[in-house]
Amino acid sequence: MKVAEKQMEVRYSETDQMGVVYHANYLVWMEVGRTQFIKELGFHYADMEKEGIISPVIDLQISYKKPLRYGETATVKTWIEYYDGIRVTYGYEILTPDGEIAAIATSQHVCVKRDSFRPISIKKHFPDWHKAYEQAKKQTGRKG
Repeated sequence: MKVAEKQMEVRYSETDQMGVVYHANYLVWMEVGRTQFIKELGFHYADMEKEGIISPVIDLQISYKKPLRYGETATVKTWIEYYDGIRVTYGYEILTPDGEIAAIATSQHVCVKRDSFRPISIKKHFPDWHKAYEQAKKQTGRKG
């Protein structure tokens, strides 16, 4: 299983009145982690979008464990939790500077045609992505 890591320095504008990272900013960091993961596989979302395909979030789960504060550096770890040729579920761990889990999350995506929002098969339309995702995803046992 491939895991990408991205360092995120907590900016003052990302904190709330309690002095901790505002919860919605974790979603932005997850997108940064996802983009880094895809880049490390040798691909770019922009190339997919040029072909009229977009990848909306269809489900999101996040659990906050420890706060992150201004001036700290968070580490975003990203991997493919599940992939079936149509749906992709990315897994995330966001770590404190001490390596403790600040948040754990998953986001599920499908690829759709921009004009109709009809789902497409990644396997069929983007065979190189499909192959890379199959090789990089979390192994969960034998199918058959």
